[in-house]
Amino acid sequence: MDVYRTDRIRNVVLLGHGGSGKTTLAEAMAYLAGMTSRLGRVEDGNTISDFDKEEIKRHFSISASLIPVPWDKVKINVLDTPGYFDFVGEVEEAVSAADAAIIVVSGKAGVQVGTQKAWNLCEKYKLPRMFFVTDMDMDDVSYRKVVEELTELYGKKIAPLHFPIREDGKFVGYVNVVKQAGRKYIDRGGKQECEIPEYLNEYLEKYHDILMESVAETSEEFMDRYFEGDEFSVTEVSAALATNVQDGSIVPVCMGAPVSLRGVSNLLDDICGYFPSPDKRSCNGISQKTNEIFEANYDFAKAKSAYVWKTIVDPFIGKYSFIKVASGVIKSDDTLLNVEKGEEERLNKLYVLEGSKPYEVPELHAGDIGAIAKLNSVQTGDSLATKTAPVLYPKAVISTPYTCKRYKAVKKGDEDKISQALAKMTSEDKTLRAENDSANRQTLLYGMGDQHLDIIVNKLKDRYKVDIELSKPKVPFRETIRKNSDVEGKHKKQSGGHGQYGHVKMRFAPSGDLETPYEFEQVVVGGAVPKNYFPAVEKGLQECVLKGPLASYPVVGVKATLYDGSYHPVDSSEMAFKMATILAFKKGFMDASPVLLEPIVSMKVTVPDKYTGDVMGDLNKRRGRVLGMNPDHDGNTVIEADIPMLEIYGYSTDLRSMTGGSGDFSYEFARYEQAPADIQKKEIEARAAKDDGAEDK
Repeated sequence: MDVYRTDRIRNVVLLGHGGSGKTTLAEAMAYLAGMTSRLGRVEDGNTISDFDKEEIKRHFSISASLIPVPWDKVKINVLDTPGYFDFVGEVEEAVSAADAAIIVVSGKAGVQVGTQKAWNLCEKYKLPRMFFVTDMDMDDVSYRKVVEELTELYGKKIAPLHFPIREDGKFVGYVNVVKQAGRKYIDRGGKQECEIPEYLNEYLEKYHDILMESVAETSEEFMDRYFEGDEFSVTEVSAALATNVQDGSIVPVCMGAPVSLRGVSNLLDDICGYFPSPDKRSCNGISQKTNEIFEANYDFAKAKSAYVWKTIVDPFIGKYSFIKVASGVIKSDDTLLNVEKGEEERLNKLYVLEGSKPYEVPELHAGDIGAIAKLNSVQTGDSLATKTAPVLYPKAVISTPYTCKRYKAVKKGDEDKISQALAKMTSEDKTLRAENDSANRQTLLYGMGDQHLDIIVNKLKDRYKVDIELSKPKVPFRETIRKNSDVEGKHKKQSGGHGQYGHVKMRFAPSGDLETPYEFEQVVVGGAVPKNYFPAVEKGLQECVLKGPLASYPVVGVKATLYDGSYHPVDSSEMAFKMATILAFKKGFMDASPVLLEPIVSMKVTVPDKYTGDVMGDLNKRRGRVLGMNPDHDGNTVIEADIPMLEIYGYSTDLRSMTGGSGDFSYEFARYEQAPADIQKKEIEARAAKDDGAEDK
């Protein structure tokens, strides 16, 4: 594969709602550029970018993938991303490596929630963008309606560059607004000049005026000429458009039908003409030597550095670290420092990946995207640089996973294999988290939604040959006491020779500190219990608080005071006093009004204003306490509420169905509170019904 200079590179991410046609568009681009001899179809599972088994089976993208498309002496690094919200981490990684975005809108479905989320991501990363309306060859598709919807949402920035020509309802050509000329499609993707149908003249006038107004605003000279009624040349309009697109003041709208290759070559031309090369974008890191800002700005003349924006760990194709070169020219025989870990890595080979196929390249210039195989110490988010000029780049902000399920190995003995496989998968997918909740003897898997976790289960089976089953996680209740008690515990056994004797008198009371399991105090007078047995008493307490007498949950907030007891000079031992303490604790705890505490989380739910009522009603049903509602001045309301953890299982799915996918939420643990009597009763009965510990064998 050829090496491209920085000014000949365009890094473009495809964004949009699930099913809007991003992968089909990427496939059409690759076909027109001569990369493939036939046009792959998502339905047939033979596209370049959807190469994972799960993607082929489900007919939608799960991971971000790279297709380097050569077009008119320019390399367009096309980053195809998933549209479904469960895979937003992949989108966020790709956006962090892009310099511009194409937001794909289905002409049939119109503007959807995913369209608006794509726009918000572009705003966050200040990415120049363009809309591409697909499905133009379908009946009843109204391009005008989509343009009106976009204008309503984003105002005067929206500027259509083309609009369709139809004959007998069929999509046969388009009008180029910049050149004010008609084009008719011939063959596959070819076109020829044609007359503009009379009925389209009013639209041409309208769209041309919008465009000229925007162009006029690029300079005072243009503004004067515009008011004098002077016509701008096509070259002037194109140059002004490039400036405006790059600063985000104009967002062009293009259209086509990628399945029949219509409109795709225009889009490729527009990407080369209007989108910035990397050196027009800023990129800053922190120099580890001077602690000052290092302005890399994708300058090939500066010291070499790069950042890792994505990792693939696949048993079949191996581990690849995707890099974007931030400065300098990185060569295949370079040795670079992993700035984060302080370890040096020899590169050996550099690759450009085309979907799943690696192609070796001798070097990558600043701004280019490539991959390095088998870097041991390197993870997503790490920075690579020379030892003499180490630079640390900021990591991409990846969404936090809040959907949690418990997982178990189907086959005993697979636990180690599963944890190794999950370690590889979590290094590849930053929105996946595996945790060991030892207090409740369960292993937990966190993801972005139910679909995400289902796919993880399938990947474990396909890739790593291990089976897990998912279930509802146990909520980490706690046990505590509300009153005081005074009890004694005696452990006495006689069995020939030495016996066992331990005797304690203890008081139990609430400590008031729900962060700490227990406080231990001894006020024994006159050596009734010798000092050398105090540690044994505390050991007994340590054991008891791990699994409370009420429902086998960890104990918190108990103060235990040893005030008296007795011992036998021959039969007493540490073990005997430990056993006596355990007996005293169980009785003392149950005599002191034991209660179950449930975890409460502080939740923030961001929803469009029109859904506020529905979401509030649902939170109330979940025993939530709404603490406040604040507008975010973007048409959304941020609802803050305290809600029991027991009630948030499945919330991700429910919120999406209530809000059509537009609602977002986050939460963090806040505190423990006494659970209502009916919840306590249910939990205690559920625990009593199970043979103690059988569930966790």
